[in-house]
Amino acid sequence: MVVVHEMRRRAKALVGPLLGIALTGYFAYHLVEGDRGLNAWMRLNQQLQAATDTLATVEAERARLAYRVSQMQPDHVDPDLLDEQVRQVLDFVAPDEIVIMNPPPKR
Repeated sequence: MVVVHEMRRRAKALVGPLLGIALTGYFAYHLVEGDRGLNAWMRLNQQLQAATDTLATVEAERARLAYRVSQMQPDHVDPDLLDEQVRQVLDFVAPDEIVIMNPPPKR
């Protein structure tokens, strides 16, 4: 009887700290692995960085295309750009030029 009483007394003394450790472990796990934890935050930052890089690339391409379009306005046509377009679209070549044929790019 004394042994059972002593076991109950020690068990009551351990319940509080064990419950505290379990709760701390639960919250620590979800701090790292949860839906809004550190790993999810790092993944989101990586996705944001990739999207920012893609945006910079697309903006540069858009600026390049906007410049080319501005050079093809009816009131002001860039002669070099016009010559490039004529050669590319109509396959014109000057008599003294050497043509090197490249295979078409694979998509």
